[in-house]
Amino acid sequence: MRGFAAWALAALTAACVCSATEETASNVVKLTKENYSQFVAEEPLALVEFYAPWCGHCQALAPQYEEAAKELAKSEVKLAKVDCTAEESLCNDNDVTGFPTLKVFRFGHSTPYNGPRKADGIVSYMNKQKLPAVSPVTWENLEEFKAKDKFVLVAFCEELDEASNKELKEFAEANRDALVVGVSHSEALAKELGVKVPGAVAFRSFDEPKVVMQASGALSQTELQQFYDLESLPLLDEVSADNFMKYAMSGLPLAYYFVDPESPTREAEIQKLTEVAKAFRGKVNMVSIDAVKFSSHAKALNLPGDSWPAFAVQNMESGAKYPLSDLGQDLAGSVHAFLTKFAEGGLQPSLKSGAIPEQTSPVISVVTDEFDKWVFDDAKDVLLELYAPWCGHCKRLAPTYEKLAELYRDDADAAKLVTIAKMDGTENDIPPNADIVLTGFPTILLKPAGSGAREFVKYEGDRTIESLIDFVATKGTHKASVTLAAPQEAAATTSEHAATETATPSAEATEHDEL
Repeated sequence: MRGFAAWALAALTAACVCSATEETASNVVKLTKENYSQFVAEEPLALVEFYAPWCGHCQALAPQYEEAAKELAKSEVKLAKVDCTAEESLCNDNDVTGFPTLKVFRFGHSTPYNGPRKADGIVSYMNKQKLPAVSPVTWENLEEFKAKDKFVLVAFCEELDEASNKELKEFAEANRDALVVGVSHSEALAKELGVKVPGAVAFRSFDEPKVVMQASGALSQTELQQFYDLESLPLLDEVSADNFMKYAMSGLPLAYYFVDPESPTREAEIQKLTEVAKAFRGKVNMVSIDAVKFSSHAKALNLPGDSWPAFAVQNMESGAKYPLSDLGQDLAGSVHAFLTKFAEGGLQPSLKSGAIPEQTSPVISVVTDEFDKWVFDDAKDVLLELYAPWCGHCKRLAPTYEKLAELYRDDADAAKLVTIAKMDGTENDIPPNADIVLTGFPTILLKPAGSGAREFVKYEGDRTIESLIDFVATKGTHKASVTLAAPQEAAATTSEHAATETATPSAEATEHDEL
């Protein structure tokens, strides 16, 4: 994904303190140095949480973890926890660097837990871990298999079809954490379910309960993946931290319906938009989103951020934004017309730009409207810092970067060959043609000189003035360098190295949650 920041959901967490009685009745096994080794060595499948009692995220997880432990006890899957403030050596041995850290253990061997942190998500994830990658499905166990998750897939192929069986197994292994996969070699069962062999049927607890995929030849991992990516997403669901990455990685544009959760017409309008979503299935994914909680994200999509409902589409590959703030009286009709134009390539992306500044500093201040003028200057090597005003690392880098620009400005030869520039990444959209990945601040890039040159080289070194000079001299087309008059001290910021802050501000930096 290019041109926009990776998302994270910043949510307030409430403390949960369990009483001694609750602790006694808990289904979560408390591990210490006395019982840890035996527990992880003997359990065929277990989930272990490494936590700290003071951690807000751990406190928020606690009741969900407890509920999941109670449910999973029915299938003999154990959940356990290690208090890292009391068992520091156990946590060090497991390379715990943040809280909570969750790991799946099988007879002493661990793998990272990559699932949700809600009870039903934990249960679903661990139940998938208990299953083989591909489970046999028959007439007798079909109903039981269908009930194993909200979305399950049953593939049909002949038992001697080596190509199909091999592709199916590879697909299932690649999606083990997310998907329950079965296989049947029964043509009679396939016929009953309306699929020809080879093919697949998905059973789900949303939208149409059964969808069929007919293979173009033998089963292929590519076709199965495309089918899963498309059909495992509801026509119109509410976006959250648990499901966002599925949308982000689907390869399809994402359309957001921003609505006040207290709106009396919310449910009725979502029903109408679900029909619109059906018309654009496979072209655009559509979601609803809490407009009050995520008003700052509406602004990031170039919507006003203070008038609801609103609608916007984002290209998840390029980051290009297409806002629709005036929905009129016929919301469904307006959205359908807007998406039709979008799908036909009839819309131009919206690019937010700061006001064109007067250049008074040796560091050139770039805005979107002048991006090509300054950054795509074919005659010069251009060093560009993408920053955020709230970013502490950016603030500490500022004097070093300013001094760097002064050195190039004051060198008559270097000044003709190198531009030192910066752009506020919170106030300016990166033009899609720049093809820049922005995942944190500061991001420092070099665009070497050359006719039509559009490739960027990312700076990964220490944020010292010496290292930055060397980077420009080494990676730039002109190999231009400048000389320091004396060793730099405080401005060198040698201890920072390549630290960055995520492209989304922390909860302290904004009064609204951020996706």
